[in-house]
Amino acid sequence: MLDLCAWIEESFTNFEKGINWRSHVVCDVTYNSVNNWLTTPFIERGPANRIYIEIKFTIRDCSMFPGNALSCKETFSLLYYEFDGAKPEPLPWEPDKYKLIGRIAAGEGRFNVNSDILINTEVKSVPVTKKGVYFAFRDQGACISLLAIKVYYITCPETTINFAHFPATSTGKEVTVIEQAMGKCVENAQEVGKPTYLCKGDGKWYLPTGGCKCNPGYQPDFNKKTCNVCPPGKYKHSTGDDKCQGCPEHSKAPDYGFSECRCNSGYYRAAKDPKDMPCTQPPSAPQNVTSYFVDPSTVIISWNPPAQRGGRNDTVYRVLCEGCGVSVSYIPNTDFFNDTKITLTGLNPVTTYKFQVYAENGVSDLVGEKSQFTEIIVSTEASVVYNVANLKVNSVKSPEVVLSWDAPPPTTNDAADEVENYEVRYFIRNDNGNASTKLTKDTTITLTDLKQRTDYGFQVRAKTNRGWGDFSPIVFQTTRQVLHYVGEDDNIQVRIIAGATVAVVVLLVIIIIMTVLFLRSRGSDECNKKQPSDCDTLEYRNREVTTPLVTQFGSSSRTYIDPHTYEDPNQAVREFAREIDAGCITIEAIIGGGEFGDVCRGKLKLPPDGRSEIDVAIKTLKPGSSDKARNDFLTEASIMGQFEHPNVIFLQGVVTKSNPVMIITEYMENGSLDTFLRANDGKFQVLQLVGMLRGIASGMQYLSEMNYVHRDLAARNVLVNSTLVCKIADFGLSREIESTTEGAYTTRGGKIPVRWTAPEAIAFRKFTSASDVWSFGIVCWEVMSYGERPYWNWSNQDVIKSIEKGYRLPEPMDCPEAIYQLMLDSWQKERTHRPTFASIVNTLDKLIRCPDTLRKISQNRTMNPLAPDAPDLTTLSSVDEWLTSIKMARYLENFAQAEITTMDDVCRLTVKELTALGITLVGHQKKIMNSVQVLRAQISANLSEGFLV
Repeated sequence: MLDLCAWIEESFTNFEKGINWRSHVVCDVTYNSVNNWLTTPFIERGPANRIYIEIKFTIRDCSMFPGNALSCKETFSLLYYEFDGAKPEPLPWEPDKYKLIGRIAAGEGRFNVNSDILINTEVKSVPVTKKGVYFAFRDQGACISLLAIKVYYITCPETTINFAHFPATSTGKEVTVIEQAMGKCVENAQEVGKPTYLCKGDGKWYLPTGGCKCNPGYQPDFNKKTCNVCPPGKYKHSTGDDKCQGCPEHSKAPDYGFSECRCNSGYYRAAKDPKDMPCTQPPSAPQNVTSYFVDPSTVIISWNPPAQRGGRNDTVYRVLCEGCGVSVSYIPNTDFFNDTKITLTGLNPVTTYKFQVYAENGVSDLVGEKSQFTEIIVSTEASVVYNVANLKVNSVKSPEVVLSWDAPPPTTNDAADEVENYEVRYFIRNDNGNASTKLTKDTTITLTDLKQRTDYGFQVRAKTNRGWGDFSPIVFQTTRQVLHYVGEDDNIQVRIIAGATVAVVVLLVIIIIMTVLFLRSRGSDECNKKQPSDCDTLEYRNREVTTPLVTQFGSSSRTYIDPHTYEDPNQAVREFAREIDAGCITIEAIIGGGEFGDVCRGKLKLPPDGRSEIDVAIKTLKPGSSDKARNDFLTEASIMGQFEHPNVIFLQGVVTKSNPVMIITEYMENGSLDTFLRANDGKFQVLQLVGMLRGIASGMQYLSEMNYVHRDLAARNVLVNSTLVCKIADFGLSREIESTTEGAYTTRGGKIPVRWTAPEAIAFRKFTSASDVWSFGIVCWEVMSYGERPYWNWSNQDVIKSIEKGYRLPEPMDCPEAIYQLMLDSWQKERTHRPTFASIVNTLDKLIRCPDTLRKISQNRTMNPLAPDAPDLTTLSSVDEWLTSIKMARYLENFAQAEITTMDDVCRLTVKELTALGITLVGHQKKIMNSVQVLRAQISANLSEGFLV
């Protein structure tokens, strides 16, 4: 270490603690203007992004030097200097280049003549970007002993997870910055998703994504770090986490690393068979093949399934006919079929045919031999010349047809030529393969149960002892539709009933219309007469909240109670917040500042034994604050104490019986959502961002069901913990927003955060859950754009004017279409058209369950309707012309029937009305409503003032 002044190197020994250290000491308390420097050698940073320095030191109490101490101090300074030179030594002494890290005080205590030597330990850290760094210790009059200096950096250790190896990774420059490490698949594994792991500032890994899977023939070990080869007798056929399995029946794996077991001799596996299916064989021949119907032109053959199916259930059959010509028809008419019978027609009379019936399955073509079959020989019968004639349709009654025909004339007196019965065949035109048949001994028949208004074909043939004759030519007839007959008396009665029914329906319609009109007018009058709270709104007057922050939408078993309804704010605090003993709280560091005081990180000892501690955030009230400031400070605790939800910040308690007054909440490691996103721009997957939005929406659903309106929902008022859970925070009712930030728009009623606030809340200072939904849409935009400022550097007045004219924020880069559509739904001008938080949570749950819906990226179709190149829809003079211009002319008749005939009618259209018009396709609804919004914006731009209605 470089000694630039009065620092002295000596030994520090403490035999009781086993310490014998070389130390540097300085104690120039008797001099004025002391300025002693001590520097370290040049320390190369290596892969470090942030270097930590641990200092062990002692410091004497100035009370040990009464009278002689001219400049006694009880602190010293720690500084650093980054250097990028190739040869850092010798270093020119330039103290102005050193930057202050901090002043070091004795946290454990200073020692004096009455106390033992106290060794203090202090750890500081600095971000580094250059080749190396010098550290310096500056004394300005303290009595110090530097006992030990340790310089180090933190890494997330080398690790393997999900079969991906991640090297040791240095933490980021800032404690809150997350470093993303890319992994590499272990041996015998392949990537199934880009393996990444996030390295936090404390040197711990979290949130692994992607990863690798073991190759076929390799199985994972129990901790998913290596892929081991499958032993003989086992196999693994796919990439994944499955274990090696024993070979299925009739197969084997004779060596290591088999991805598929080999079939034994005489067994086979089809290409489409699963690898875990046993190897199988072709079936044996069909059994008991018989011909159970034969006539001069038709043979029906049937059989039983094979005795051995080879271990499969996909047996099919095929039939070969020796001697059949091209005129022969087969039913079923396919090469392979599942039925155990076949009908052959068009055969010749008194002819012998040989039929071979084959049984085959999925592995028959792998054998290389002819399939097993059974053979049968059948001779057709002699032809009969007796054919029916003059088939005709006598009558048709709806699904009923009456047929008649002439009996064939006898040619001999032989009894064998007498007709035994007739077969009637009927079928739907062009579907004679599915014909039905009926037998009768008469020359007439009535067919019932036919389909109405269907074209049927009919045929008849006769049977004698010699066999069947030929079917008659086809006669076609169309059946009729059922028409109920109404007689004279019935007709009068039907007319009376019909007339009465129509009259009742008309009367009911008139009553319903009048009731709706009456209720609307009454509701409007009552709303005008009621106080603002009765109309689901909140008004600011004279910068004070005069009505509870509640909305009447929804219901809940618990309801938010406005602390302002209590005469004494302390009573509200006692009712809703737990009093905590200040002795249970330890403040560790100041992490920020608020309107009322400092925001700190600390520890809270938990009852009953006080041994266990949790991290907490501590808001303190500035000493000397006014009573109003104290009441406003505690009002936030009274609000927060009423809520208990995983996505709403949890209040541990308050300290009001001692100073400073404190609010104790759970500690959120990653701070505010907007800052966290900006620090980690582009490091999260879309599904993770949607998960954050789902948490925010769930918290807001809970608040809205508690009848609480937040009024200031923004990413800055959402906190993030170490596991990326987002929680709603900031429930203060009288926040002061600096005008220089342009974060609020000042009106006579107070300040409003314009960029996040719904237009009706800006214009009329009326807040509801629907206005919180608008703010949620802006938060969605902030999250998907990684903390970008809404409306960029626009002035508040420009934001208000653009929203009035219909402008909406464009979709962020790589934003899924479904998420951007949710934003647009949340930004509907009419608050009643916006979705509820319950609906939003349901939508996000569906997207998370089906991540494929998030892959469609929203195209940058957002167009400013007032841009010079935007089509001017105000020039269109008719609804027909407008629908044609947006290629929706198919709905001309729908609009005409609904009497939407002017462009003024078009401007007032809503999505519900489109559904009522019969326009149910979501894409068409979006296209029409987008055009309506452009039309509204362009009409509004031509008005001198006022809001677009």
